[in-house]
Amino acid sequence: MRVGLWNKKPARSFGGDLAIFIFLFAGALFSVLPLIYAVSNAFKPLNELFLFPPVFFARNPTLDNFFDLFVLMSNSWVPFSRYVMNTLVISIGGTAGHVIVASLAAYALAKHKFPGSNFFFGIVVLSLMFAREVTNIPNYLIVSRFGLVDTYWAIILPAWAMSLGLFLMKQFIEAMIPDALLEAARIEGASEWKIFWRIVMPNCKPGWLTLIILSFQGLWAETGGQFIYSEQLKTLPYALNQIIAGGIARAGVGAAVGVIMMIVPIIVFVVNQSNVIDTMGTSGIK
Repeated sequence: MRVGLWNKKPARSFGGDLAIFIFLFAGALFSVLPLIYAVSNAFKPLNELFLFPPVFFARNPTLDNFFDLFVLMSNSWVPFSRYVMNTLVISIGGTAGHVIVASLAAYALAKHKFPGSNFFFGIVVLSLMFAREVTNIPNYLIVSRFGLVDTYWAIILPAWAMSLGLFLMKQFIEAMIPDALLEAARIEGASEWKIFWRIVMPNCKPGWLTLIILSFQGLWAETGGQFIYSEQLKTLPYALNQIIAGGIARAGVGAAVGVIMMIVPIIVFVVNQSNVIDTMGTSGIK
């Protein structure tokens, strides 16, 4: 009887479960309120956008803001689909390259000790202290010297070299990949490339999925104004920002623009978040 009492698991009461559910629901609702407010603003007529005190939900919801945005983009001499394609090319190309380059460099720094490795990683950590505005001029000089101004590569290549991804992946590799596993793979005759693609990357899936979220969100909002001058290569954020610059009369269109710009990053975040949670619970050595 005494053993049975010790082995019995305590069960929460219905009231405790209800309290936890209410607390979590309130926290989730508080977190999603800004998103709901932004979507609500996109459906407000112009007169409701300037009410004081502001109203949270649209009293007379309308699609005029989206229709006005469609008309403005239709009158542009560059098709709207071209702006979308430019942004997708930059976002996908920059994100894919950043994940691969950062992972390769992080694997070398984390699992291959060579002279100067600590120094190089110290430089990476030090670079995290600098704001993006500080590196704009050096980035432009480097891109200009390579003749990449007014091309997609002017934005994609600097994205590959972002130090945040290298720092993040190095920490994940050191935490998730034991040296004994790599030594066992080498004894079995696996090459370094095979070890990287078949062992390191699958076990560090939470790391590079998180990196995809951070990198894609940054590149999706990239205007590229300092590197790209041809209208045919302009990105979607640049084109939409030009519309918003029309003044107060385009406040409704600006609200619609905000919703459109949020859709794709939110989808990427939701898809990758579920994978991150799943892999954090199941990854590792078994």
